[in-house]
Amino acid sequence: MSEHPVDFRIGQGVDVHAFGEGDHVMLGGVRIPHEHGLVAHSDGDVALHALCDALLGAAALGDIGRHFPPSDSRWANADSGDLLSGVVSLLAAAGWGVINIDLTIVCEQPRIGPHVEAMRERIAPLLGIGPEVVSIKATTTERLGFCGRGEGIAATAVALVRALG
Repeated sequence: MSEHPVDFRIGQGVDVHAFGEGDHVMLGGVRIPHEHGLVAHSDGDVALHALCDALLGAAALGDIGRHFPPSDSRWANADSGDLLSGVVSLLAAAGWGVINIDLTIVCEQPRIGPHVEAMRERIAPLLGIGPEVVSIKATTTERLGFCGRGEGIAATAVALVRALG
């Protein structure tokens, strides 16, 4: 019998960053040319940040700010892929492994479709799973709200984890 009361758990995460100065955005671990960057303490990758929170939530381990606080200079300009790897290590130490993830990026620009496969190929090995169970989608808000006005990008993520052993 597993040390956990259930063998599977689901978690969800959300992240938002405003546009600022820069010539690219990091999304899903992929550098995408854009007329703006994202304002953030780390690289501002809303997709990976939402994914970190979904995974941490599934394992009841808090959120990304608890483990990688913006007040800690070690995380200044951090590669969010490194943060995600750290989260996967925390999950494993707590006895959890990733089954699959579903990620949605919300923005008017940049166009996400051309970069989806590269994101899947970048994220899958960080999670220790195959790209066939990494779902990445994009949507707009039909020009409504801060995303629709081109003020920033949001992402939501859902993750399913299983007890190891």
